[in-house]
Amino acid sequence: MSDPLVIFTPSGKRGRFAVGTPVLTAARQLGVDLDSVCGGRGICSKCQIQPGYGDFAKHGVTVAADALSEWNAVEERYKSKRGMIDGRRLGCQAKIMGNVVIDVPPESQVHKQVIRKSATEREIAMDPATRTVLVEVAEPDMHEPSGDFERLQAALRDQWGIEGVTADLAILRRLQPALRKGGWKVTVALHKGNHDDRTRILDLWSGFFDGGLYGLAIDLGSTTIAAHLCDLRDGRVLASSGVMNPQIRFGEDLMSRVSYAMMNPGGDIEMTAAVRQAIDTLATRIAAETGVEPGAIYELAIVCNPVMHHLLLGIDPVELGQAPFALATGGSLSLDARDLDLGAVNRAARVYVLPCIAGHVGADCAAVALSEEPQKSTDMVLIVDVGTNAEILLGNQDRVLACSSPTGPAFEGAQISSGQRAAPGAIERVEIDPATKEPRFRVIGCDLWSDDPGFAAAAGPITGICGSGIIEAVAEMRMAGLLDPRGLIGSAEQTGTPRCEPDGRTHSYLLHDASAAGGPRILVTQGDIRAIQLAKSALYAGARLLMDEIGIDKVDRVVLAGAFGAHISAKHAMVLGMIPDVPLDRVISAGNAAGTGARIALASVAARDGVEDLVRQIHKIETAIEPRFQEHFVNANAIPHAVDPFPELSRVVTLPVVNFNTGGSADRRRRRG
Repeated sequence: MSDPLVIFTPSGKRGRFAVGTPVLTAARQLGVDLDSVCGGRGICSKCQIQPGYGDFAKHGVTVAADALSEWNAVEERYKSKRGMIDGRRLGCQAKIMGNVVIDVPPESQVHKQVIRKSATEREIAMDPATRTVLVEVAEPDMHEPSGDFERLQAALRDQWGIEGVTADLAILRRLQPALRKGGWKVTVALHKGNHDDRTRILDLWSGFFDGGLYGLAIDLGSTTIAAHLCDLRDGRVLASSGVMNPQIRFGEDLMSRVSYAMMNPGGDIEMTAAVRQAIDTLATRIAAETGVEPGAIYELAIVCNPVMHHLLLGIDPVELGQAPFALATGGSLSLDARDLDLGAVNRAARVYVLPCIAGHVGADCAAVALSEEPQKSTDMVLIVDVGTNAEILLGNQDRVLACSSPTGPAFEGAQISSGQRAAPGAIERVEIDPATKEPRFRVIGCDLWSDDPGFAAAAGPITGICGSGIIEAVAEMRMAGLLDPRGLIGSAEQTGTPRCEPDGRTHSYLLHDASAAGGPRILVTQGDIRAIQLAKSALYAGARLLMDEIGIDKVDRVVLAGAFGAHISAKHAMVLGMIPDVPLDRVISAGNAAGTGARIALASVAARDGVEDLVRQIHKIETAIEPRFQEHFVNANAIPHAVDPFPELSRVVTLPVVNFNTGGSADRRRRRG
């Protein structure tokens, strides 16, 4: 019988280890980013891990309840004295007894992730659903008996023209003391969203209150959850922060999570609880960063893809995993935060969830449309929001189409041999000299290039390569003649550099070697190339389907949205064939457009009405059932493409024409484009 298989998420690294091997030991041998400062004595608690149990179809394993050794006295002592989240184990104490999937939470990672979905500056016309008003309420009169709340309603009607105000029991309990303490003047926080017939009181204060009213715009992604804390009075972003989506331990991509829910009764409930807890944690953290009381957060606007949408709402996503990919509901929703078990924000806080476009095209795509307004464009614009699932919009003022494409987590640095999340020490930029084949690179947290004086001291340990780094590395390898159009890495003989090393039946390119100092050897393997090819092919095929539907062979402009768009050059994206050929100056970055759309919806009731109208107008294309998707996908496997010409790219880049087969030397020519 073979040794147990251990799979670590979110890195995707895996290996087989003898029964009884401590999880921390396995993590170190695989190069998994798991912290420990006490030498494995169970003192520091830095090595906390979260095992997953049940069937994991994506990984091809079933994790039994006894996959790890039993809870021991060291863990019990630590939890009783210091506390530990239920379900977590100490990696130095838990031993591998069977096949297991282990998530390394962000706080247990040595190199904490940099959440790259920061806020983009944007002028927003303020029309908030939540606002405060000061009212003077008539004192009670024995000759005209009425309740204090009824007189508050009358005051709001007479002084502010606000009819039909409601309040829950918690507000009614506080009303009389507040009125009397304030000399019959109170400030009330009122909420009236686009779904509300009546205005509700969320909070009240004696006399005049000039404190803050805050909201959270949340981009709930498959891999990361990003939040922007906004002032509801003027729309300013006070802080942006993010966390890893803890659902990664159930599956890195959306269909893996749907499969987990299908194969594990109650699996959807587990995932719902995990993501809600993560949002609560994020709300507490971002409020603490700015000195804002979490109770001053009165509203949330949330965007997410359809699977995340259903799991957030506590709806089993099983129907989204099979044709016809039916949503339980696709319309926008207005909810109490309490309905989603969000306890960190104000107890009366309201949540607005933007509408989904279709079964595989979510509220995040609607938010991108709200932010970028393709329906107002006079030219044909392609908008691509790349993450674990790519959301694609194409259109102009005549017509707008949308689809999603399953790119997978490779663009996020997952499923890459030396891949990691964006964190200090991760390679994020790469250049390869086409003559010498020597690389140079930059890492997150350091502005110097690796061949600049002082780089080693300034950069610190080089720990791996993140999504932007692997994309640039592959494109640079193609431009330097290390990679042929089929995606094959040449041998040292074929390429003229010893950096191309034998790796089984294929070859790998050595990007950085720190083994002499006890550090990692960071290579780009043939498997890495394949992962990027699959991801970029899915993206390009989705764009081509939309172009087919409209009947065009080229677009006028490309907008790259999300963390990808902010950190990848247009040239590298086009060399890979991720996007259709356009002049490079017509490829622009929109930053975190989904997050911007969430902020606009948070700040404006009119914008909510607008996006709901827009979603009804957008035509949806379902890539999963389109017969031409596979054809486009196969053609897009080549770098940049097997069929489509790239004349604009050929104006600025000359790609070597090389052909690396398993024997003999390379056929070396150069061609334009």
